[in-house]
Amino acid sequence: MAEMNFYGTPLPYIDHKPYPGKLIVIEGTDGVGRSTHIAELRAWLEAQGHAVSDTGMARSDLAGKGLKEAKLGHTLGRLTMQLFYATDFADRLENEILPALRAGFIVLTDRYIYSAIARAVVRDIDPDWARALYDFAIVPDAIFYLKIKSVNELVMRLISSGRGFDYWESGMDLSLGEDFYESFVLYQSRLLEEFNRMSLEYGFHTINASRSVARVSADLRRAVTAIIEPMAPALEPADSPEVIARLRQDLTVKPKKRKKPAL
Repeated sequence: MAEMNFYGTPLPYIDHKPYPGKLIVIEGTDGVGRSTHIAELRAWLEAQGHAVSDTGMARSDLAGKGLKEAKLGHTLGRLTMQLFYATDFADRLENEILPALRAGFIVLTDRYIYSAIARAVVRDIDPDWARALYDFAIVPDAIFYLKIKSVNELVMRLISSGRGFDYWESGMDLSLGEDFYESFVLYQSRLLEEFNRMSLEYGFHTINASRSVARVSADLRRAVTAIIEPMAPALEPADSPEVIARLRQDLTVKPKKRKKPAL
């Protein structure tokens, strides 16, 4: 049973009793592969017999839809957007994350308070204010930071995926550059610097995300196993050929066989 520790003052009426679940955070800048690895981790954990819940920014019933609509309009001020994100997080913490932890679930979250704080700081919002805004957050059992080597690698991933540049992921609201590309490079560089500063402050477990999906997944599986099963037998090395081969097989989507049409 894990003790319920908060960064500051918890929300009112929160039960502080120890919980049997585990809160695991996957952090990292835009386009680094968080969603891919959370989906893979969830499938793998469920296959091991664990109950798993996943969540992420702007997914709350209370504020998620409003946040997405606000981002389409590009009209809200910087402080208002941060308060909107904090509302979204508070709702998910109280109504999704904590109930799942009390029920013994492994909760995987795509970003946590750290991305929100980093985004606030690079927008020249007072760092102390941004941290105080989220001091009601529960301290996770583990924070895995998927760290990319360079912004140029993020650019190549965006181009190869066909996604293109997003207004907010490029920091266009900050008027950093003359076009999406220039703004993206400058904005993401600032985010990476902030994540690196926060790494020691919050105890990030850094994972090299510049490698293949299979190798990153191997490291994540090994680290997560050590958290949820601390007395588990020693695992195979994460980079062993056998582990990588199995992961590549797990991550390969096999095409479904087409049924022959009825005559």
